[in-house]
Amino acid sequence: MAEARRNLLTIGAFFITLVVAIILFLADVIDWTLIIPVFLVLFGIWMLALAAMRASSPQKYERGAFSTLSLGLLLIAIGGAWYLFYYDWLYSLVLILLVFGVLAVAAALKRK
Repeated sequence: MAEARRNLLTIGAFFITLVVAIILFLADVIDWTLIIPVFLVLFGIWMLALAAMRASSPQKYERGAFSTLSLGLLLIAIGGAWYLFYYDWLYSLVLILLVFGVLAVAAALKRK
């Protein structure tokens, strides 16, 4: 029952983040080429929230909270790197390497 509720929440969050990205474009806050990166960052933030929900009530044969957290961080890194690429490609590289470093440290601390 809890998994079905989380799936429905994720579908709702998917559409809400897509609508927010489109509204930001329509309000001339972002360019049309930045709709996908903004969507990825917002959906990555949702994945972090979903990881917190999964950590509070883990299920036996379900994706773990760490896996969901990693996926959320990667989505944020890809969207952020795509956005930063318009300023300089080196910023994108720095962001991707930073996220990989954080994930490596988190994985090492998880396996104590």
